[in-house]
Amino acid sequence: MGPARRLTAGVTAGLAALAIGVVAPAPAQADPATPVGYPAMSTATRISGSFFDTCTAPSLAALSAWRGRSPYTGVNIYFGGRNRGCAQPNLTYDWVRSATAAGWSLVPTYFGDQPFCVFGSKPYRYVASAAASRGAADGADAVAKAKALGLLPGSALYADVEHYDRAAVGCTAAVRTYVSEWTRALHRAGFLAGIYAHQDSGVRDLAASYFSTSLARPDAVWMARWDGVATTTNWPTAGNTLWAEWQRAKQYRGDHNETWGGVTMNIDSNVIRGPVASALRAYRVTSSSTLNVRSGPGSSYPVVGTVASGSTVSVVCQALGQTVGSTAVWDRISSGGYVTDLYLSTPSSTTWSPPLQRCSYPGQTTLSTPVNTRSGPGTSYAVNGSLQGGALAWVACQKTGNTVGTTSVWDQLVDGRWVSDYYVSNASNTTWSWPVPRCP
Repeated sequence: MGPARRLTAGVTAGLAALAIGVVAPAPAQADPATPVGYPAMSTATRISGSFFDTCTAPSLAALSAWRGRSPYTGVNIYFGGRNRGCAQPNLTYDWVRSATAAGWSLVPTYFGDQPFCVFGSKPYRYVASAAASRGAADGADAVAKAKALGLLPGSALYADVEHYDRAAVGCTAAVRTYVSEWTRALHRAGFLAGIYAHQDSGVRDLAASYFSTSLARPDAVWMARWDGVATTTNWPTAGNTLWAEWQRAKQYRGDHNETWGGVTMNIDSNVIRGPVASALRAYRVTSSSTLNVRSGPGSSYPVVGTVASGSTVSVVCQALGQTVGSTAVWDRISSGGYVTDLYLSTPSSTTWSPPLQRCSYPGQTTLSTPVNTRSGPGTSYAVNGSLQGGALAWVACQKTGNTVGTTSVWDQLVDGRWVSDYYVSNASNTTWSWPVPRCP
């Protein structure tokens, strides 16, 4: 990818399922839906747009020259891995804070060990018998390096899996095993697992094992296909029902130079409708007195701390809660608590403030068939869509509704739709899943 390297060429459950409008009689107890263990200071971030990737993270001056002049709003960062080929003099904690503050979305890419059957000359490779241990080790290392750069849990980290020889004995199984253990390691640490892969090897093989009951399914796929077509749908080796909910990116053009604002960079071009990195953003406390920090998005929640007037706080994400003054938006800060957005210097004091995103805690759906979404928290509400089997449910908050299976908890998605929590893989399918906030 890019200048760094080149691509080569039960009855109760059944009744509940029918009530909610699915085909399968019960949730599959499959490993692909391994829950992500989100800590307090976490959120997922998703974008739709264009980004570029280049071997060395650009200077902040170069990013400034391209911002608003180029068609790109995101940039990848090669943040680790033994096969990473370029030095990264710019890539620091401060660079991440500055780049995201300037409005750039980051697509973190980890260039770890490659399968024994990989095309090309990458030196660090794993044999089939070591695929599981190597995937787990790379996942753990990626988490550590991401945290060191200030990337929050909930971020999507993409493992680079280069084009490989599918005809080699044991190759496909080794790649699937590596990806599964990479996914498990990231999920345990609270991160989303992404994969960069060639359309004719990695994407094809992961699509074929999408509904495996023994392999953990990655949350997002970034496909390499240099055909000049910037689209996240109608891929030849992964149908549109796979990774269907903001879970895709495509690298559609390979190495070339582009010049914007007088600065030339050698890049690959990409389109994305999927998860990226989450990072803290700093805002000033505008209240005239000390501002209470609450355990949830409303003044009825307990006070868990305070922040001083005029001080700077780091905001993770925004949530809907109790109305205070002109706004019902609450900001989750780095301590994990909430403050009303009315008294922070975010762009708006009445509604959401991009680039801050609504707090979300995605979990994969546990069925292999679509699950209906509703206009409210219960099966009596109108059907207003569906989630494809295995897709990410981008959960924003939870609320009590009618009982489905083992739970009366319903999840509101960031787009306003509702789905029974029984069909979403998270901390529990019987009660609330901390740290997801309660819906107002």
